[in-house]
Amino acid sequence: MLRVPARFAAILVAIAPVFVQARTWQHAQMLVLGALLVPGQRTVCSILRIIGLRQERHFVTWHRVLSRAVWDSRLAARVLLKLLVDAFVPTGPVLLGVDDSIERRRGKRISAKGIYRDPVRSSRSFFVKTSGLRWLSLMLLSPMPWTGRVWALPFLTVLAPSQRYCEERGLRHKTLTDWTRRIALQARRWLPGREIVLLGDSSFAVLHLLAALIRRGIIGVTRLRLDAALYEPAPPRQPGTKGRSRKKGDRLPSLAQVLTDATTNWQSITVSNWYGTPERCLEICSQTAVWFHSGQTPLPIRWVLLRDPQGQFEPQALLCTDPMKDPLCIIGWFVQRWSVEVTFREVRDHLGFESQRQWTDKAIARTTPCLLGLFSLVALFASQLAPRSRHGDSVLELLHISRQKFDRLIRSNACILIADEICWRWSWQAWHAWCANLSGIL
Repeated sequence: MLRVPARFAAILVAIAPVFVQARTWQHAQMLVLGALLVPGQRTVCSILRIIGLRQERHFVTWHRVLSRAVWDSRLAARVLLKLLVDAFVPTGPVLLGVDDSIERRRGKRISAKGIYRDPVRSSRSFFVKTSGLRWLSLMLLSPMPWTGRVWALPFLTVLAPSQRYCEERGLRHKTLTDWTRRIALQARRWLPGREIVLLGDSSFAVLHLLAALIRRGIIGVTRLRLDAALYEPAPPRQPGTKGRSRKKGDRLPSLAQVLTDATTNWQSITVSNWYGTPERCLEICSQTAVWFHSGQTPLPIRWVLLRDPQGQFEPQALLCTDPMKDPLCIIGWFVQRWSVEVTFREVRDHLGFESQRQWTDKAIARTTPCLLGLFSLVALFASQLAPRSRHGDSVLELLHISRQKFDRLIRSNACILIADEICWRWSWQAWHAWCANLSGIL
């Protein structure tokens, strides 16, 4: 049986109140450590084999941790968020990235699945459908000291069932923006007194969603359509005026018109970490306006229009629901949103996303959020590693060497150091067995 390393115990102890029974908590700890060690599929059977319980007679007890045991997943998300904020963002604004991902699953027992557009295989001219589960994940964006890059650390993931699933059960179907509003307001309640900035792509540039967020003190930063209807603020109401007050002023030129206007005043800037590029020269133009649509609440925004002098990417526009923010700050925030896409990819490559085989509703609703949360635990465990290892080399040097030798593992070099810490205090037999399993995927 594995033993929890002392440097990781403080993190796992904070999660203990999530579980009602002590026995379930003991099994959950072993499943977490085993999930970090096992290569390939993250199934319960694979985890039992890697931790030395191949001959476990009561293996069904371990499966019931996900399918039947009583524990609070929402409390687990709250505890994980507190650990992440204390470790990586103790001060300053809290940047949260939100995005959805499709878990490709088939089978009659997967009741919440639907048919969705595959964002990876589709393009503008080619549409690909896929069957699976849609997950919406809220992630904390924070730079990692040992990588020099921003990581997106998932802490709250919810299942967005398909419309057919809700209709068959007489439930009201919640759209993706409805779920986004719910989880964003949940994070707001968990972080009172902190400035929260929610970053999303164009799917979340919805008036009623952004208006609901700004009422609760959450700043929204998303993409903006170039043909969005922008207006000047409503003029003050004059005494004696009949009728209701105006919601908006005069119509402003669209961003597409601003883009082609020869009199537009463009400002040249240099943006760091622009989608994999250390530095990128851009031209921007920014103003404040009111975004309005009939039947919706007027939304004061600051828009930022970007274009590439070299013409390597198409012009795009961003919006921020706080008109007082600096355009450079808005761009710097939005560039960090790309780490959300990287996290989804690397959870698939290195933590077994889409490899689980649970089919009960409760197990499905728990397993995928746990795998995404495991990515955040990797960051927390790696932050607890000492500045110098027992071999006398710095952890940063070890990570650099790992990135060169294990190019296919990318960020899992942190997983390798964590697994090394776990197995060193276990047994040499288990260490050699883990290395043999690892060599099969290199």
